[in-house]
Amino acid sequence: MDVFECIRRRRSIRAYKKDPVSEDHLREILKAATWAPSAGNLQSWEFIIVKDHTTKVRLAEAAYGQYFIVEAPVIIVVCANEERSASRYGDRGRTLYTIQDTAAAIQNMLLAAYALGYGTCWVGAFNENDVKRILDLPKTVRPVAIVPLGRPNENPVPPRRLELKRVVHLEKFGNQPKEF
Repeated sequence: MDVFECIRRRRSIRAYKKDPVSEDHLREILKAATWAPSAGNLQSWEFIIVKDHTTKVRLAEAAYGQYFIVEAPVIIVVCANEERSASRYGDRGRTLYTIQDTAAAIQNMLLAAYALGYGTCWVGAFNENDVKRILDLPKTVRPVAIVPLGRPNENPVPPRRLELKRVVHLEKFGNQPKEF
């Protein structure tokens, strides 16, 4: 599948079929995540696979009642290993680069999952301390996203996008290129 097609057609899925996620596909999706770029190639990400129903319910509660995530056969919690990046980049690595690294890994996961026929949703609204407690995360590992994964049971319409001329600037902010 063409990468541009994946980018344009992938949607946030909030309804899932009960079909299991194959272990081979799960491995491919996670491998795709690890091929994301990262600051200094430190790969400051950690991935927690959750299949246990009780844990999924607790994560949904930590995500302010987003119970649709429980429907997904698998949840991947993407975490930032802050100290891995801080070891080279100090506070900027701890507070920024790990977030950038995990964001790139998450996007790779979403696109790889779509290419394999799965649906996902990037859930960022959750109580971090609750997720840390539920998953027994060490102090230096920060949860960044909860990603439910499964066969989609809905086909959402494409969301509206801002026109390029509203978000592209030439040389300085506010200078809009004529081509866009």
